[in-house]
Amino acid sequence: MRIICTGTLSAAALVALASLGAAQAGGEPRRPNIVMIVADDMGFSDMGMFGGEIRTPNLDALARSGVRFTNFYCGPSCSPTRSMLFSGTDSHVAGLGNMDEWVAPNQRGVPGYEGVLNQQVVSFVNLLREGGYHTYMAGKWHLGKQPDQIPRARGFERDFSLLDGAGSYFDMTGLSASSPRSIFTEDGKYLEELPGDYYATKTYTDKMISFIESSRADGKPFFAYVAHQAPHDPYHLPDDWLRKYEGQYDVGWDALREQRLARMKELGILGAEANLAERLLYVTFWSDLAPVARATVARKMELYAALVENMDYHVGRLIDYLKRIDEYDNTLFLFFADNGAEGTDVAHMIAGTPGTRDYLFYVVNWSQTHPNAWGRPHSNVSYGPGWAQVSMTPFRQHKGWLAEGGIHCPLVVAGAGVKRAAGSIDDGLVHVMDIAPTLLEIAGVEPPSTYQGRPVQRMQGMSWVPMLAGETDGPRREQDWLGWELWGSRAIRQGKWKLLWQPRPMGEDCWALYDLAKDPGERRDLAAEEPERVQQLLLLWDEYAKVNNVILPNRTPFETLEDQLPPRVPVDEGYPPLKFKKPFVPPKELPREDRSER
Repeated sequence: MRIICTGTLSAAALVALASLGAAQAGGEPRRPNIVMIVADDMGFSDMGMFGGEIRTPNLDALARSGVRFTNFYCGPSCSPTRSMLFSGTDSHVAGLGNMDEWVAPNQRGVPGYEGVLNQQVVSFVNLLREGGYHTYMAGKWHLGKQPDQIPRARGFERDFSLLDGAGSYFDMTGLSASSPRSIFTEDGKYLEELPGDYYATKTYTDKMISFIESSRADGKPFFAYVAHQAPHDPYHLPDDWLRKYEGQYDVGWDALREQRLARMKELGILGAEANLAERLLYVTFWSDLAPVARATVARKMELYAALVENMDYHVGRLIDYLKRIDEYDNTLFLFFADNGAEGTDVAHMIAGTPGTRDYLFYVVNWSQTHPNAWGRPHSNVSYGPGWAQVSMTPFRQHKGWLAEGGIHCPLVVAGAGVKRAAGSIDDGLVHVMDIAPTLLEIAGVEPPSTYQGRPVQRMQGMSWVPMLAGETDGPRREQDWLGWELWGSRAIRQGKWKLLWQPRPMGEDCWALYDLAKDPGERRDLAAEEPERVQQLLLLWDEYAKVNNVILPNRTPFETLEDQLPPRVPVDEGYPPLKFKKPFVPPKELPREDRSER
């Protein structure tokens, strides 16, 4: 295998480009620009064309012109997903078998658990750059901070990058005492300060536009990766965005889940018989909250929705720029979220107990705790599991877990080379590690077996080029399968079947089987009814674990969760009647006594 670095394309690459329909005046295939936009912790049902009420006109316009994918999978957390994105391999191979922040004692020093994008894999961005593409990045990296781990080292010609997993949208304030100051790079150099008018979502867009503009005269195609921090917490917004959704979430999370479910069915995102996942056991019925509590938690969702819309606004700025310079029609767009919506209060988890170092850091640096200050600098608010379950309608659970709510993400592909019907929906099984081989094939670049003198792992993902050309509905056949593991939770999906193991209290410490075609909410465990299928899928799990060197951790961030949450019991709407039946109202007039038989 070889890397195409000279502008001379292989026969396979020529076929791929012909299927994409791109040609220059002289007849030589013209390779498309590629714009890849990633939202951080955005839910499956948040954007309008996936059923949400949040205003996302620019993303919706992309969806109307391209294809929405309803069976797109990522990892259950951000850095594992990003390692699979850039390597085209499983996260346990690429260095993120566990997040750097949570590597367990028994995983330390083991290849695949470095906590960074490791040297066993090659970043597809390196290959695009060597194959003749400009390569630009603006946004969150979260794959390493050492000089040989930063975006410049992994293929980006120009970058403006937040190396941490999260931080302030307004300045360099980090999340904890161990990372008190966020680390940024620009064009491969570490930054001491940020631009004076820095606001993450705006600045990332400004930088990307400037990168494209700086080299567009040479006519080379470009790969632009915009890795938005939004809508990851803390929810920070410019002043004129703070009240965009005031009062719009007073209806509460129970009613909103039902409304989104109905819209998703109308749009064709879900089938008519799709069910809604069981309510999370630790989420209160909206009707059971006091008025002040309702107003407080509704405010959190208002901020989240404004953050999503603000991101969409800046996506629109980038699209408008590409139209002005006549590059829009020759650009392939990908938009997706990196994992399920965040249901954990990360700031509270990190701050910990009063009297500790992290708590002191939190009190000093994230001091704006009054609801009137939420959204401004030095506030740190997230919306919690009740709204996260809304964002992940109709799925169960949220980021960090392997139920569908942790790994089932929205994906839109539109623009140059997409030959599917505009506005169509595809339910083929696709995965984030498919993106690397897809973009390399589109660019006419072959993934290598060695890179810079070292062997590298082969890409496990499958190209979407035939699917985008309208030749197939998806890259996988019925017998193909996908696997996951993080923090001890594990899963296998083959066709419509999913085998899932999760620890208590989110699971039952045993394998459960779901038919996702009939039960996307994972409400009915079929393991007892389908023992042979369970055994077949267990063999696939064993193969997945062996091939990817999966080491189940002996410590996890959720090891005390069962002690903190209420006992797991079934959740039935309206039970117990003691709490939910309507108060008796006496009739205004008592019935008249009938004296006719006396």
